[in-house]
Amino acid sequence: MSLTFSKLSYGNLVVGVDTPVQLRNGKKERGINFDNAATTPPLVSVIEEIRNFAPFYSSIHRGAGYKAKISSDKYEEARITVMGFVGADTRKDVVVFVKNATEAINKVAYRFAQETEYINSETKQGKEKVVVLSTSMEHHSNDLPWRGKYEVDYIEVDECGRLQFDDFVEKLEKYKGRVKLVTVAGASNVTGYINPVHRIAEWAHKYGAKILVDGSQLIPHTPFDMKPAASSKHIDFLVFSAHKMYAPFGIGVLIGPMDFFAKGSPDYAGGGTVKAVTHDRVIWSEPPSKDEAGTPNLMGVVALAAAIKTLSTIGMRNIDKHEKALARQLIQGLKNIDCVEMYCTEDEGQERVGIVPFNMKAVPHEKLAEILSGEAGIAVRSGCFCAHPYVQKLMNVHQDKIRNVMENPQEPKPGMVRASFGLYNEHKEVDQLLEVLHEIAKDRRRYLKMYE
Repeated sequence: MSLTFSKLSYGNLVVGVDTPVQLRNGKKERGINFDNAATTPPLVSVIEEIRNFAPFYSSIHRGAGYKAKISSDKYEEARITVMGFVGADTRKDVVVFVKNATEAINKVAYRFAQETEYINSETKQGKEKVVVLSTSMEHHSNDLPWRGKYEVDYIEVDECGRLQFDDFVEKLEKYKGRVKLVTVAGASNVTGYINPVHRIAEWAHKYGAKILVDGSQLIPHTPFDMKPAASSKHIDFLVFSAHKMYAPFGIGVLIGPMDFFAKGSPDYAGGGTVKAVTHDRVIWSEPPSKDEAGTPNLMGVVALAAAIKTLSTIGMRNIDKHEKALARQLIQGLKNIDCVEMYCTEDEGQERVGIVPFNMKAVPHEKLAEILSGEAGIAVRSGCFCAHPYVQKLMNVHQDKIRNVMENPQEPKPGMVRASFGLYNEHKEVDQLLEVLHEIAKDRRRYLKMYE
């Protein structure tokens, strides 16, 4: 496919951009998708690559057939493509393909527990558990997997939702070497804040800890470099999902040290994970095969590699610049709507990806999202975005309200509306969103009555 694009028009690279959606009145209109932080549509190049490769699809590894060899080569070439895209250390790191970032984090949590088991087992003798430092802005997928296996503590955020670096350093000092892993979002899925992960890595390594970066909201939007393994700024583990970077079919990436995965047993055992087996003994394969049980999602891997090649051709810096311009435009426009409340947008110097959270006074977040869809075909996300503690903090939700939510989890929860941008979104689409929000703001009662 020949790529043609300008700095303001990437829409021709994405499938479904001009697809009409049905409005509440029954009419159809070109949809606008501002829910890219959840899932992005596929790239045209991805679908073309899948279509071209499909005739050669076969089971990978150990097959002697022509198609099996082609499929195996495609699968292994994709690891090289992924490593180059994020600057992984090809001598020390390994790429493990998984379903998504959630599975990747759970895999590290399981394996890391094996590595630290000898420390944890000594708690019976009065020793203290290994500590994992997470943050108060994490997606549940980078919080829940660590609970129960370790002592988990959280780096605090300030009133604007920014990571408090001083608190991080204080906690490293407080635990005096017991922190073995620091796990942090590269960018928040709520505020879009980009965290200084390389600076965090330096301090983590200084105190003998490794660092895991959840790159789900970072890798698709801005250039990233894991740094060489010998660097104090090296990122030990990186995870991200293909479905957030224009490649469907359910694939994720886990990158980490080869020697880490060489130790212990995999969380899933089965075909492809072993060198030899008897009824009483198992010899595991070398990484990454050891951690890729069963028949892999080859189509997903092919899609991811194709997406990375297209993103690289466009240029991640170009994507970053374009999406940040869209976010600035929306933030400035929302300031002109009196009844709109924005979150974490005051600090213009704070690095962020193209995510803008807001609410409209007297209009529940879920209703505002419904109205935008029904009246204008504009898709946004509403709720707590799988980051309940962070959203509660940003909205300053009273503890009584939080307790009520925990006791009655089916009741409506406090939340926000989130607009999140992709490379194909355009400035005129932001204008349309602002125009519709102005109209809703003028007559909120009428719109709420319409959507009762």
